[in-house]
Amino acid sequence: MAALDGLPRLSEVIQHHGLDAKKALGQNFLLDLNLTQKIARTAGSLEGATVIEVGPGPGGLTRAILALGARRVIAIERDSRCLPALAEIAAHYPGRLTVIEGDALKTDFAALAAGAEGPVKIIANLPYNIGTQLLINWLLPEKEKGWPPFWDSLTLLLQKEVVERITASEDDDHYGRLGVLCGWLTEARAAFDIPPQAFVPPPKVTSTVVHLTPRPAPLPCAAGKLERITAAAFGQRRKMLRQSLKPVGGEALLSRAGIDPSRRAETLSVEEFIALANCL
Repeated sequence: MAALDGLPRLSEVIQHHGLDAKKALGQNFLLDLNLTQKIARTAGSLEGATVIEVGPGPGGLTRAILALGARRVIAIERDSRCLPALAEIAAHYPGRLTVIEGDALKTDFAALAAGAEGPVKIIANLPYNIGTQLLINWLLPEKEKGWPPFWDSLTLLLQKEVVERITASEDDDHYGRLGVLCGWLTEARAAFDIPPQAFVPPPKVTSTVVHLTPRPAPLPCAAGKLERITAAAFGQRRKMLRQSLKPVGGEALLSRAGIDPSRRAETLSVEEFIALANCL
C-alpha cells in the first residue's frame, strides 16, 4: 500500500504523530495494509461510492478505501490527535476525504449521506465499546424512518463473539436478540477473522469482518414490539415460552401466533418472532 499510494507506512505515521492507542476510546490500530485492503474489498466495488467510516485513527482503512476508488470518504473521528494524520491523507486525495471530529453515537449518519452520489457504504473498524450500539442505530434509525435504509451495505470489523451473534439463526448457541434483528432486516455473512496480534495494542479477543446488506422487503413488523418479544423470550431463554413470555401475553399470545408454548426461544425462527410481535 505504501508503495501504491505514496504515503508513509502506518507505523511511521503513528510514531510521527505520537498516536498511542487509548483504551478509553476502544482503540486498537490495524497496521497491516494488506488486511485493511482486504476489509475494504469485502464491501464490493467502491468505484463511485460514498463511504462513511467510523474511527479511522491513523487512516489505514481510509487509505485502502480511497485507493480502491471510492468517490468520497466521510470519516468520523473522536480523537483530535488523529486529525493531522488524516489531514495528510486528505491532501494526498484532494476533494475526496472529509474528516469530521465528533462522537459517532451522536452523529446523524443519514444527514451525512443525503445528496451523496452513487451507493452509500459504511466501512469501519469499530471501537469495541460502541460497535453493537452503532449497528443497532444503523438498523433502527431515530423515529424508524422506514426501509430501505440510507446505506447500501455495512462492512464492519467487530469482536468475533458479536459477529457470531449477528449471523446466528435458530438452534445456534449464539442466537439471540441481535440475531433476530439482523436476520429480520439484513442478510449478514462473516467474511474472515483477524487475530489479536495484527493490532496495536493486541486486543484479548479475535476480530471478525462481517458484511451486511439490507433485505429489499423485510416482513412488516413494528421494531418496538419485536424488541419486547425478544427481550422477554431471551431474557429467560432456558424456560419454555409459556413462562418466559408471560409478561407480554403468554399462552394466549402464543396461541394467536400458532406457536407451541412448550418451545424455547432459541428454537424460533425470525419469521416466528415476527409473527409473535405482530400478534402482540
